[in-house]
Amino acid sequence: MNKIKKMKRIFQLSLLILAMLTLSGKSVFAQNAIAAPDTLRKDAVKIFLDCQSCDMNYTREEISFANFVRDVNDAQVFILVTQQNAGSGGVQYTITYQGSSMFKGMNDTLVYTSNPDETSTIVRERKTNLLKLGLMRYVAKTPVFSEIEIINNSDLKQEEVIDKWNNWVFSISTEPQYQSEESNKQLDLRNSLNITKVTPDIKIELEMDQNYSQRRVIDDEGGDTTYVTNEFQGDNLFVKSLGDHWSAGVKLNMGSSTRENYDLRTDFMPSVEYDIFPYSEATHRQLRFLYSAGVQYNNYIDSTIYDKVKETLYKQELNIAFQVQEKWGSVNLALVGSTYFNDFSKNRLELISSLNLRIFRGLSLQLEGGVAYIHDQINLKKGGISEADRLLELRELSTQYRIQGGIGLTYTFGSIYNNVVNPRFGFGGGGMGGPPQDHD
Repeated sequence: MNKIKKMKRIFQLSLLILAMLTLSGKSVFAQNAIAAPDTLRKDAVKIFLDCQSCDMNYTREEISFANFVRDVNDAQVFILVTQQNAGSGGVQYTITYQGSSMFKGMNDTLVYTSNPDETSTIVRERKTNLLKLGLMRYVAKTPVFSEIEIINNSDLKQEEVIDKWNNWVFSISTEPQYQSEESNKQLDLRNSLNITKVTPDIKIELEMDQNYSQRRVIDDEGGDTTYVTNEFQGDNLFVKSLGDHWSAGVKLNMGSSTRENYDLRTDFMPSVEYDIFPYSEATHRQLRFLYSAGVQYNNYIDSTIYDKVKETLYKQELNIAFQVQEKWGSVNLALVGSTYFNDFSKNRLELISSLNLRIFRGLSLQLEGGVAYIHDQINLKKGGISEADRLLELRELSTQYRIQGGIGLTYTFGSIYNNVVNPRFGFGGGGMGGPPQDHD
């Protein structure tokens, strides 16, 4: 009887604890239900931010007065951030706002250009501040405007800008790398020099790059072999603006490569370009036709498969580039064809493409690929190919085509809101100005 009474009391106690837990859970649920509208800021403007270069954790923390949504169809404001290199060596960010629903017809475009000496933290801060300013016209039409306070820095003074460099920008970099194992030791050196001058009327770019690689391999029998590859490339561009759609210039390129059998290669190519859309719209859409024709001089390290040690050739090249970045995604296409005037059978045709498409709510498709038909390898070294040449890519090999590609399909569902930031156990560095986390 005592055992039965004890079991009965334990059962009753268990029911009491279960009831308390249930009531407690209902209370927490009720509190969350009451707090949910504030947590989600239901009256705040809903935005979809398409920004490949943004640190999204930082952006969400700084723009706490808006709702970030995961699907473009849920957004009241679509924001697209595009970028292109600026003449100063920095980056020009173009921020486009496109309103829908209650903000339909309220569109805007803002531009921020970073300086080359600004750290990623400074760029992140200034770009985000500009994002905030552009959102104010939308926030002002919501109840959230009462939470916004604008502060002016009274110490700001207008100063005249004096450019002692006259728009010339210089950049020098070096990148030595060394790796050592018991049977493999490798030294890589990368050096570069860039000189630019960009104004609305002219564009001058001088770029020189060197890649040196020395690899030492020690086999099990004590053999010791050192392999060396050395490449130098100098690309020079001179362009003059001829209006909103036309430009003309000269490409002067030179280089050498042990892998490609060039002791010296020089290209002199006068060029003309036409963009169907105005150059001012380049960050959003382009359809450019670039035609170049000129002379190429080649001096080879070893005799080629055509028994040439040096030769002068005349060639032409056509480059068609198409790019669109819109609310539904982006498309990039480039078709490049070239041939030699003295032998039209020596030619090359290459297509490079990428597509990022939002199909419908939550589903996006990414495609990238390229194909090249190659019939212009006049520089190939004469003679047999060793195993080391193949494995270590010490020399260019004969091929008539090259294909590359990839596909990605992403489907996301669940809560439409994406405001919360929680950096715990995250990828190192992302929250402190490192790699962008995502751009949903």
